[in-house]
Amino acid sequence: MRTATIKRKTKETDIEVSVNLDGTGVANIATGIGFFDHMLDLLARHSRIDLTVKAVGDLHIDYHHTTEDTGIALGQAVKQALGNMAGITRYAGVHMPMDETLSRVVIDISGRPFLVFKADFPRDKIGEFDTELVREWFQAFAMNAGVTLHVETLYGDNSHHIAESCFKGLARALRTAVAIDPKAVGEIPSTKGSLGG
Repeated sequence: MRTATIKRKTKETDIEVSVNLDGTGVANIATGIGFFDHMLDLLARHSRIDLTVKAVGDLHIDYHHTTEDTGIALGQAVKQALGNMAGITRYAGVHMPMDETLSRVVIDISGRPFLVFKADFPRDKIGEFDTELVREWFQAFAMNAGVTLHVETLYGDNSHHIAESCFKGLARALRTAVAIDPKAVGEIPSTKGSLGG
């Protein structure tokens, strides 16, 4: 089984993340941030990655540290669970609609972390959640998972829908990219013979 557990503790947060890449999308999420829990829940469900997140953070200050550090830990867990990445599909892309919104998410599990994020949010907050934290989470995840990730909202008017289409798009792209390619089982999907540099 391709599983991993990451524990991350700082003066600002105490986080434990567990993943099973070959799961069924079971989610057990508790960050103390309602909207963020919703995003992580749908990430698990639509990626079919079993995901447990327990986070305690300095929410009395704001949601930044908890959101970013959860992205760091989840990225590290996915990277660890992938191991040497033998047999994975590696590349995937999806256009994800959410009512009036359409976002494109493309991933390369390359071992070379990079993020391009282009999404404009009409509002500064979704409930109590700062919309700028969506990008912060994607940045933390991509850098620590070691993936090249392009996220772009092509159009949309509702901030909740924009965020949700980005997370659902990542979920569906991850679902394909981490899947074992039955025609290349055991093979590293790179002409270099390795991924990561």
